[in-house]
Amino acid sequence: MRKILNKWIDQYFSDEEALFLFIILVASLGVVVFLGAPLAPVFASLILAFLMQGLVTWLQSRGLPHLPSVILVFLVFVGFVAAFLLFVMPIAWRQLVNLFNELPRMVGQVQNLLLLLPQKYPNLVSEDQIRQLIGVAATELSRLGQWVVTFSLNSLTGIAALAIYLVLVPILVFFFLKDSDSMLSSFSAFLPDKRQMMTRIWHEMDIQIANYVRGKAIEILIVGGVTWITFVLLGINYAALLALMVGLSVLIPYIGAALVTLPIALIAFFQWGWGSEFMWLMVAYAVIQALDGNVLVPLLFSEAVNLHPVSIIVSVLIFGSLWGFWGLFFAIPLATLVKAIFNAWPSVRETERLEHSHN
Repeated sequence: MRKILNKWIDQYFSDEEALFLFIILVASLGVVVFLGAPLAPVFASLILAFLMQGLVTWLQSRGLPHLPSVILVFLVFVGFVAAFLLFVMPIAWRQLVNLFNELPRMVGQVQNLLLLLPQKYPNLVSEDQIRQLIGVAATELSRLGQWVVTFSLNSLTGIAALAIYLVLVPILVFFFLKDSDSMLSSFSAFLPDKRQMMTRIWHEMDIQIANYVRGKAIEILIVGGVTWITFVLLGINYAALLALMVGLSVLIPYIGAALVTLPIALIAFFQWGWGSEFMWLMVAYAVIQALDGNVLVPLLFSEAVNLHPVSIIVSVLIFGSLWGFWGLFFAIPLATLVKAIFNAWPSVRETERLEHSHN
């Protein structure tokens, strides 16, 4: 066993660069796992700065100096965050509160509909089974209400954390944008001189992650905005809340659209029943999803992420359970990083073997 382990280590970690990359990956994972909570504002700032770096580079390519480009992009970022917090979030929160207030009426409607089933289909379902189902649903709703109360009691802590983010994150974003080149130069000074594999992985991931993250942020804004306008025109209740859910659902490929369809259909049913308004809403929602998948996604993601659907779903489940929202957001780039590392690692070994054979 020891001989096999030594052979495996010699095969995969005999190269200095491979060993150094492995240490960096392990150290980065340790920092995220053990220091993820206190360093969350730093990670959020890095992600936001990365999102906006493309716009800074574009302004510089048009002849604007670096510092004015950073200031202009930073002001756009601050204005967008302020508009979201002052206009979108209050509307969505009020609609969420109204939805909770209407839950008892909706539950009553569901009970009346379910109690009709034993009369229409006595051979398939009994009244006792329906009442047991209603009892289980009432218990779950009670637990949900307790969670809402607990969440409201802990709101002071949430407000304090939000205040910290609102102060620290913009400051960190500005300095990450302003001093990105010097920071990268300082970091590269600690890397080994021979870094063929790291360079290959970096270039591949820079293209993949930049395309994916920026494209996904634009997709959220476009899908959420179009959905909100459509829902407002069709007159469905809780339009802002549902549009926010639809926009965020694009973070989870395949699963998100299916999950968000259920609350949209339920709210439309409770508001209109099986009428024409319900059908028009579901048709409009289906058109938005079709345009997103067949038109918007190919336009935004010019560099296709070549991953099997099973790999995408597994990465969403794993990274989402580990790191919540950010894990969902970066599930596909992280899976692409893992794939790039596995692809680059043996290629370097093969190159070295060829060099030794020529020598």
